[in-house]
Amino acid sequence: MAEPGEQLPEEVLALIFRHLPLRDRVAAARVCRAWAAAATCSAVWHDTNISCDCEREGMLSPYLSACLDHVHNLRLEFEPSREPSRRAATELLTALASRTPGLRGLRLECRGEKPLFDAGRDVLDAVHAVCRAARALRHLDLRRLPFTLDDALVLQAARGCPGLRSLFLDNGTLVGSVGPGSVLELLEACPHLRALGLHLASLSRTALEVLAAPGRAPVALLAVRCACPEDARAPPLPDEGWAALRRRHPELAVEMELEPALPAESVTRILQPTVPVAVLRLSLSGDTVGPVRFAAQHYAATLRVLEVRAAASAELDAALELLAARCAGLREVHCFCVVRPSVLHAFRAHCPRLRSYTLKLTREAHPWRPTFVA
Repeated sequence: MAEPGEQLPEEVLALIFRHLPLRDRVAAARVCRAWAAAATCSAVWHDTNISCDCEREGMLSPYLSACLDHVHNLRLEFEPSREPSRRAATELLTALASRTPGLRGLRLECRGEKPLFDAGRDVLDAVHAVCRAARALRHLDLRRLPFTLDDALVLQAARGCPGLRSLFLDNGTLVGSVGPGSVLELLEACPHLRALGLHLASLSRTALEVLAAPGRAPVALLAVRCACPEDARAPPLPDEGWAALRRRHPELAVEMELEPALPAESVTRILQPTVPVAVLRLSLSGDTVGPVRFAAQHYAATLRVLEVRAAASAELDAALELLAARCAGLREVHCFCVVRPSVLHAFRAHCPRLRSYTLKLTREAHPWRPTFVA
């Protein structure tokens, strides 16, 4: 009898297997010799997504261990409050550090809630180990890691991964522990960084000057999160510094996220006129109308995505209508409060490139789903 895999060439099987979750790849590898060869070839593992919530315990089977050398880009999901999920994630990261010098990209995503007073030392130690070993690492994304990131991790990335192209540290922690000095060392050690995500307190005037230096590689994205007390107390970044950075990198896009911890006076210091803001997320406990009007006045040429979480008001509706009239290049707008019909009409009429929006005219059960424009 012919083996099942003999009916399809190995490259076709590999294209199929690369879309399977880990446990299904393991099952496929046990069907026959042809499927086992296809399931372990490098094409299947080059870009890999692994969920430690869905896989069985004992995830580091001989099959997975044999394939780690082929992993170039890994997206790893786990739930920090579930011990089996967390243990599987740390074991996998530790194994990667010892087995995968060719790792190019690592993205960690946590699901659910983390335990109270959990510093995540086991997970962060594993990330440190990866940064020490994976000198070919180009992309590191820790935005969905709910633990406090510190100077030691940034310095380890700077020393261990000089070829970094993107690094995202702008996670949702309520404490900012990455100092501007560590970021400067990172920028000096990683001259090819094109995308960087940080809390505002980690940035400095000197960092803007380094990024704007004549010999610097093009910078495409700067994501700035303002969410913790350190961000509110951070010295303002001068408008002329942003202007110099924008002249040096005309394609630069800035993502700005402002959270409830920021007092009104901090918001006015952060939103500088020359910042090329492409994405603006406002979730403020105080005035939101002012920042929306400011964006309409100063970010009309660059703004592509707006997200607003605020209480409904006639003043906010008027500010949104003004922004719609001025920001013709807008692609997305998501407002998580009820708006009047004229707001929806304004965005549909003035923003021809709009792809999706969340603009509800009546209260609905959460979560609110966006509407996609055909």
